[in-house]
Amino acid sequence: MSLEALRRGALSGARELKLSGGLTEFPREIFDLADSLEVLDLSGNRLCALPDDLGRLGKLRVLFCSGNRFASLPPVLGDCGALSQVGFRGCGVSDVPAASLPPALRWLTLTDNRIERLPRALGERPLLQKLMLAGNRLGALPESLSGAQRLELLRLSANRLETLPPWLAQLPRLAWLAWAGNPGDQTTRAAATPGVAWRHLRPGALLGEGASGWVHEAAWQPTGSAEALSVALKLFKGSVTSDGLPEREMAACLAAGAHPNLMGGLGRVEGHPTQAQALLMPLLPAEWRPLAGPPSLESCSRDIYDPALRFDPDVALRLARGIGAATAHLHAGGLLHGDLYAHNILWDGAGGDAVLSDFGAAFFLPGAEGGAAWQRLEVRAWGLLLGELLDRCSGEIPEQARLRQLEQDCVQADPSARPLMGEVMAVLGSGG
Repeated sequence: MSLEALRRGALSGARELKLSGGLTEFPREIFDLADSLEVLDLSGNRLCALPDDLGRLGKLRVLFCSGNRFASLPPVLGDCGALSQVGFRGCGVSDVPAASLPPALRWLTLTDNRIERLPRALGERPLLQKLMLAGNRLGALPESLSGAQRLELLRLSANRLETLPPWLAQLPRLAWLAWAGNPGDQTTRAAATPGVAWRHLRPGALLGEGASGWVHEAAWQPTGSAEALSVALKLFKGSVTSDGLPEREMAACLAAGAHPNLMGGLGRVEGHPTQAQALLMPLLPAEWRPLAGPPSLESCSRDIYDPALRFDPDVALRLARGIGAATAHLHAGGLLHGDLYAHNILWDGAGGDAVLSDFGAAFFLPGAEGGAAWQRLEVRAWGLLLGELLDRCSGEIPEQARLRQLEQDCVQADPSARPLMGEVMAVLGSGG
């Protein structure tokens, strides 16, 4: 879509609009779409303000303004009664006024800005479900967030937090958390894996792309090896991802250790021509694929599965056991994955062989006193996965009542009553 088409009236009735190309002012013609416009993407421009009458866009649900030049989150956002998703990534934002938070706020992305504090009003938005704050200057969180009963995903990596507030571990629905790269995150074990020289790699075809980077097939010929090995090469896009810092992702991946259901790391790449950060990983068989797609604007924190996907009960249980075993392995090693989702699970598409991948949100658990509480957040994530797998089974599920009870135990609202992953695996291993 173009500004010219908008001005000609050719976009009448449009529900979605994306405008880029160096805009310095909000085009007033957008208000001609007030009766229909629901999604507005103005990312990648040079805007520094929004009009005071933005609330005229009464149906606007989603607004993206990432990559612009906003010193403050515009207070006028609070006048948009239907607005539930707001994205201002990498805009230079340092101030978040209480008035800028829409009453229906569900998903807020403020990654890679300059924010030092957040208003109490943030915890007073009852629909808040997803909060992306990595790469800011936060030294504390508003205690009002302890009342965010619907908050499920929270990204706090690369801020200035000395500790994780204990009340976060008591939120009834929180399942996905990241906080690596804060001053209080002191545990970064050095992996024994040696570095991999870029000159020993020959990058090949692009295998996939995520929020944090690109994954290529590559040929790796280690020193002294007669043959090149086929591997996967992850090239990171920048210094801050939506989950956190590339160096922390690589540290966690390499420290995770070997496990048949984990996509581990082979080594950190050194000497890239543009100094890009990169990680070498095993190459999976070509037919392996993600178990699901990432959440959509509508689903917010829930993955999108192929509607036709169905599992034999034994395949679903094999998937659940494998990913559960990988999670238990991480927890025993002092790591939280932070992003245990079906879209981060690669599987064979048939028998249930699978690996948990993408350590972008992973972090090293606090000491013995707090580790179990944070582990139980991830138990909820695994419980949600179990439910999704069972919901997609074809045919009768053996011992379905026991499995559904395990699901409920893992996702229950009282985090302290949830089992740890070791206990979950003991139940799964007893039959079914």
